[in-house]
Amino acid sequence: MRRREFIALLGGSGIPWPLAARAQQTIPVIGFLHAGARAPNAAFIAAFRKGLSETGLVEGQNVTIEYRWAEGHTERLPEMAADLVRRHVSVIATPLSTQATLAAKAATTTIPIVFGSGGDPVAMGLVASFSRPGGNITGVAFMSAQLGAKRLGVLHDLLPAAAHFAVLGNSHNPLTQATIKDVRQSAGALGVSLDALYANVDNEIEPAFATMAQNHVDAMLIAPDEFFTIRMPQLATVSLRYRIAASYVISEFARAGGLVSYGPDFANAYRETGVYTGRVVKGEKPAELPVEQPTKFEFVINLRTAKALGLTIPQPVLLLADEVIE
Repeated sequence: MRRREFIALLGGSGIPWPLAARAQQTIPVIGFLHAGARAPNAAFIAAFRKGLSETGLVEGQNVTIEYRWAEGHTERLPEMAADLVRRHVSVIATPLSTQATLAAKAATTTIPIVFGSGGDPVAMGLVASFSRPGGNITGVAFMSAQLGAKRLGVLHDLLPAAAHFAVLGNSHNPLTQATIKDVRQSAGALGVSLDALYANVDNEIEPAFATMAQNHVDAMLIAPDEFFTIRMPQLATVSLRYRIAASYVISEFARAGGLVSYGPDFANAYRETGVYTGRVVKGEKPAELPVEQPTKFEFVINLRTAKALGLTIPQPVLLLADEVIE
């Protein structure tokens, strides 16, 4: 068939030429890999989609997202990452999930990865440097593991008479020891004692709090981990029952009944991860996209919990809070 006859036939079919051309295009697929569960992260997923939309990508219209949630079972992550690789996704996004990032890195050296990590991505071997990541990986570094000293300082300001603190961590998380080290150094400078305890499964949470109560711990920090994130209401309830002031990095913890939270604005960090994911889908190279760092932090105090614990929060500290729950 001659070209002129073909074009005439196409025109007679009732399908506009640009639409026919678009129909031939493949909609890109984003692999979304996370150590946690979907329900507690609903607001963050919305923020991630908002970031994508800022690059012109809308889920269900011109991009598809394949979600993989480990539900706190991090041993599932390697196979989930491998499955996304087998599906030839355009990019793997691992927002706020260091363990998911490490699983994705182990699964592929060619598919782009956009992470959201609480650790130092250079120290973990994810990127060569913040300014020039190199390789197939870039993203947003929350550096929450390095906030331990600041979080201990906040707790000490809230409870100036407290002398005995603790850190509760997940020993399976590679960032836990970095958090404990950071907090321990700060505890030494403040002249307070620090215990390190671990809970890796549900039935280890209650005994950890019982041990803290037995040791007369005044206040405790929960190390960043998806195992704890999906159990924030439970942790807030248990800490109140044992009358131990508790701090976490995510603001939803204070809103769920915990005493205090201090950490990056995670919703905004998810949005930034979505923006980077969209830029990579559109052709930018991870090796040339500098690792972002959060500039916005949230400090939330739950006064209801403070009253239940019999605590009086100093007024200067209340004035520093971004949000006070009364």
